[in-house]
Amino acid sequence: MADAGAEVDFAVPLADLAGLSSLRAGVGGSVRGHAHFAREQGMPVADLAFSGTVALQCQRCLQPMERPLERVSRIALIASEDEAGRVPVEREPVLAPGGRISIGELLTEELLLLLPIVPLHEERECASELAPAERAAAGGETHRPFANLADLLKR
Repeated sequence: MADAGAEVDFAVPLADLAGLSSLRAGVGGSVRGHAHFAREQGMPVADLAFSGTVALQCQRCLQPMERPLERVSRIALIASEDEAGRVPVEREPVLAPGGRISIGELLTEELLLLLPIVPLHEERECASELAPAERAAAGGETHRPFANLADLLKR
C-alpha cells in the first residue's frame, strides 16, 4: 500500500477491535477516518486521521459515559524494534511485523494512547458527585450498608 500511495477511508465500530475490547471491557461507539500510505526515506509511513465517539463506563459511578475522539497521527511502520532509531522525529514508530498491519491494528494502537486509563465523568456529571436529591433524580440509588450498625452494636 505504501508503494502505491494508497488512500483508505474507513468506519469501524470500536467493539470490533479485538485488541481494544480485551483491555477495556464494554467499549462502544465508532470512528470514521482516513489513512494515506506512502514511503519516506525508504520507510513505509501512514498519515492517519479519525474522529468519532467512544462509549465507556465511569469507574466512579459505574454509569455509561461518552467521549468525543479526534486524532491525527503521523506513523512510520517498522518491521522490528531495531528500526525505531531510523524513524524521523515527526513520525511515531508502530511495529508492523513483515511490513504488514491492518487499519484495525493501527486504530487500536492510537486509541490505547488516546483513551483514559480510568474513565471518569467530569465533575458535576458523575452520579457519585451529585447531591442526594440530584442523584435520586438521575436514577441513582443511595446505598447505606452500615445504616443500622449502631442498632446492632447496642445489643
